[in-house]
Amino acid sequence: MFLDYGTNVDEYAGWQAMFREHQPPALIVWGKNDHIFPADGAHPYLDDLQDVEFHLLDTGHFALEEFGDVISAEMRDFLERTTK
Repeated sequence: MFLDYGTNVDEYAGWQAMFREHQPPALIVWGKNDHIFPADGAHPYLDDLQDVEFHLLDTGHFALEEFGDVISAEMRDFLERTTK
């Protein structure tokens, strides 16, 4: 997994350009104590996207195990409001 993730870095500029051009609505739910993907990695999305719903939860990398009910509720609500 770590080796595959390293290849993603080359794709970041393309993803950022796509976000700036197309402005998809986005839901970001992140663990503020995640040591694998630190919360600092969530904030740059706010630079490229205008329609962002942003949530930092008091959890680590396994947010779904600790806050699965909260995250799934956020996802359902977001999808109900943004898909028509």
